[in-house]
Amino acid sequence: MPEQVTFLTPQGLAKIQKELDDLRNIRRPEVIKQLQEALEQASAQATPLENPDYDAAKNEQAFIEGRILQLELIIKTAAIIEGPETREFIGLGNKVTITEGQDGPPEHYTIVGSVEADPGHGFISNESPLGRSLMGHRVGDRITVAAPDGEIEFYVRAVE
Repeated sequence: MPEQVTFLTPQGLAKIQKELDDLRNIRRPEVIKQLQEALEQASAQATPLENPDYDAAKNEQAFIEGRILQLELIIKTAAIIEGPETREFIGLGNKVTITEGQDGPPEHYTIVGSVEADPGHGFISNESPLGRSLMGHRVGDRITVAAPDGEIEFYVRAVE
């Protein structure tokens, strides 16, 4: 089965590469040192099997190695969003302005892949209910989004 494509902006790819670099070159060596220190401490104790420092370091090492694998897969399957293909229809990379209802305050979002989604900072995933509903629409369109409390109407005010 082919791997799923991960959509990223150039900035998102750089952020992921930086995190991967930090994990490989800073956090991994730190946890290895913690493991060595915990093993040295355990060998000096009468009951080396009961060593919470060693257990914590092993758990941290497992987390780091798992995250490294996850980031490597994201980079391997990345498709870079260079910019919006069009400013007429909403797609990946577009910045959109919407209002809830006819008279709601404007809300500004950039449509990105799920890895970069951060709604609090204006980045919504193309896979989220709102992002999925916006895809393919244009200025003036009314969209309806299913929410836990019922359906919400939004109006597309601008596409950049």
